[in-house]
Amino acid sequence: MNNNRLLATLAVAALALAPFAGAYPVFVMKVMCFALFASAFNLLVGHAGLLSFGHAALFGGAGYVAGHAMKAWGVTPELGLVLGTATGALLGLGMGLLAIRREGIYFAMITLALAQMLYFVFLQARFTGGEDGLQGIPRGSLFGILPLDDDRVLYYTVLAIVVAAFALIVRVVHSPFGEILNAIKENEPRAISLGYDTDRFKLLAFVLSAAFSGLAGSLKVLVLGFETLTDVHWSMSGTVILMTLVGGLGSHAGPVIGALVIVTLESKLGDIGAWIGDLTGIAWFRTLNDSVTVAMGLLFIVVVLFMRNGLAGAAADLARRMRRHAQARGGAATVVTETAA
Repeated sequence: MNNNRLLATLAVAALALAPFAGAYPVFVMKVMCFALFASAFNLLVGHAGLLSFGHAALFGGAGYVAGHAMKAWGVTPELGLVLGTATGALLGLGMGLLAIRREGIYFAMITLALAQMLYFVFLQARFTGGEDGLQGIPRGSLFGILPLDDDRVLYYTVLAIVVAAFALIVRVVHSPFGEILNAIKENEPRAISLGYDTDRFKLLAFVLSAAFSGLAGSLKVLVLGFETLTDVHWSMSGTVILMTLVGGLGSHAGPVIGALVIVTLESKLGDIGAWIGDLTGIAWFRTLNDSVTVAMGLLFIVVVLFMRNGLAGAAADLARRMRRHAQARGGAATVVTETAA
């Protein structure tokens, strides 16, 4: 636990210093938003065992409401974030009440069907802008004091919110409520036999996951200044599943790592390919920007086949092996010293 806290502290410190190291603030903020989204999804699937294909509707729906409120109603950013989070929670409540009546693939298909219904609602609703999306969302000033039009100010605001939300997710997972969720995931009939109302716990987990997803979607809208149908399409649900599995299902660091990898591939693969092409003189690398989906597919296959616990699990396994190897070498050196003496 102490090592985990140390790594978390170092990660937050690195994020705090990232703008001074030349990192593009908007890109890092986008990664943080998706890291929070993936962590929210991981709360549901990794700790409650509920696989949802409908989280895109929660993520994008909250973004639409928050963006519309800030643009059309002129609400402040903090109130827009609250409205977006509440929208995610309410959509999650409605979706969860219907979906938790079933289990396994039927649960997943119900969430997918409901999400597609919401997709067509957002497609036809006037306030969303239809296929053109919701554009020109103002950032405003936080509490009327902090000017969020300044990327640096917005960056540290987003960092503070994401860190607080992530800490709350970790607290939920390690609380008695989180232990009950893990018990339901491992053996639901046994949890029922112990007297737990499993449907109530699963519904609460769904609503919490939906609320955090709504917060992530609202933050993304605040950062980028627009919302489109891409965020409510079923493919966004697939993307967050991919982030969670690639990073490591059920771990705290996994969704964060997965979000970083996937967002980097989507946003920077073309730049990386151009750099490799200039370095090697091979023109094929310059076409990598057209092969993002293929690259993500290959990454997913490699992780599933060779790293069943995701990138975070593979890194943890490597660290344990190196530690054991160092201890073994230290023990051998001690034996040699004692023998020589």
